[in-house]
Amino acid sequence: MKQFPTDFLWGGAIAANQVEGAWREDGKGISTSDVQPQGIFGEVDERKTDRFSLKDIAIDFYHRYPEDIALFSEMGFGILRVSIAWTRIFPKGDESTPCEAGLAYYDKLFDELAKHGIKAMVTLSHYEMPWHLVTEYGGWSNREVIAFFERYAKVVFKRYAEKVKWWLTFNEINMSLHAPLTGVGLRAGCRESDVYQAIHHQLVASALAVRACHLIIPDAKIGNMLLGGLVYPLSCQPNDVLATLQENRKWLFFGDVQCRGAYPGYMLRYFRDQGIDVVITEEDKHILKQTVDFISFSYYMTGCVTADEALNKQSRGNILNMVPNPHLSASEWGWQIDPVGLRTLLNVLWDRYRKPLFIVENGLGAKDCPDEQGQLNDDYRINYMNDHLVQVREAIEDGVEVLGYTSWGPIDLISASKAEISKRYGFIYVDRHDDGSGTLVRMKKKSFFWYQDVIRTQGACLK
Repeated sequence: MKQFPTDFLWGGAIAANQVEGAWREDGKGISTSDVQPQGIFGEVDERKTDRFSLKDIAIDFYHRYPEDIALFSEMGFGILRVSIAWTRIFPKGDESTPCEAGLAYYDKLFDELAKHGIKAMVTLSHYEMPWHLVTEYGGWSNREVIAFFERYAKVVFKRYAEKVKWWLTFNEINMSLHAPLTGVGLRAGCRESDVYQAIHHQLVASALAVRACHLIIPDAKIGNMLLGGLVYPLSCQPNDVLATLQENRKWLFFGDVQCRGAYPGYMLRYFRDQGIDVVITEEDKHILKQTVDFISFSYYMTGCVTADEALNKQSRGNILNMVPNPHLSASEWGWQIDPVGLRTLLNVLWDRYRKPLFIVENGLGAKDCPDEQGQLNDDYRINYMNDHLVQVREAIEDGVEVLGYTSWGPIDLISASKAEISKRYGFIYVDRHDDGSGTLVRMKKKSFFWYQDVIRTQGACLK
């Protein structure tokens, strides 16, 4: 097969807190992202001063979305993954009445997409929640937050029932294990028990959102979203293999609950062995049976696992503390490049769940700079994405049901990890820099025309 299926959905993915800017316009409240001006691994600043944050303006998508959507349409997008900023709809999170200005903004955004024949895929919570719910309720550790999220979800389902047929609940829900403030609104120093209790509340909220979506928009599809954290054994030593099984289960557990509707036995054992007491009511167990329609995930890299604690200590501080694979090269940010890992992951998820899969994030962050003629020749990105898409095609040949592919950051945006724009993912260059300077002018990179050709030929041009 040289081409992808004719109904394969091609597009890109962005997040409100990384592109919109307009952080206090039209009644928007302060979110957890707003108080993390240096990214999800940075220090918290409660925004009581005028501290600079690139995210405050970001790439000004809030005002420039018609221009950007026109460029996405020119590439041939069939779908755009976006997120709704919860604090635009409920600024504090616990209000009984939503903010009409926020709802109206997303009406205009979805209408603009429809004008160009682009479907919207909407993430309900993408690395942000109302800061008020953290300071006043303790984030997702408080069971009350479940009801606040369910209210928010029902409001947007009803409002956009005719405009949005693809939904996701929580972005990279398993990232809470590495960045608990970003994921579940818990401050630094929280106990592991607190994190897993908050995660449980979020899983219940996700299931309630699935139920609400099915009732309010019967012809819609709603999925979960995992950080595809596939790891390999560093060696064939049995203890390395066992350690790898356990490490992969740390993130697959989220998929097990959201796709199978119950906690797996290995996770219940982990709670017992670690003395973690998670309150799971009988009602919770019933709610969790509301499972997702499809599985979406991000994929950027793989890593290795070893039972050798000395080697593990050397790797702490790396991205997700993964042991580097000696057989792989890495990007400028140290993210190891493994196209075959994407095919492996697709097969692992398909074999495990037998639910349709959607790749909703994949791409290469790099320092793109215009040359003397003002051209942006990002052949490294083209090579990266070509090699990954070839492996997606191979997975489809393996029998895996893949619904579509939305590249991460089709337009340059603010990175989540360190809140910088010098780490660029886009097919479209945005003239803005880490110090806040720049005109915000958009320019097409070489990869723009390459991706346009990939979509036009349904992947037949891949090498």
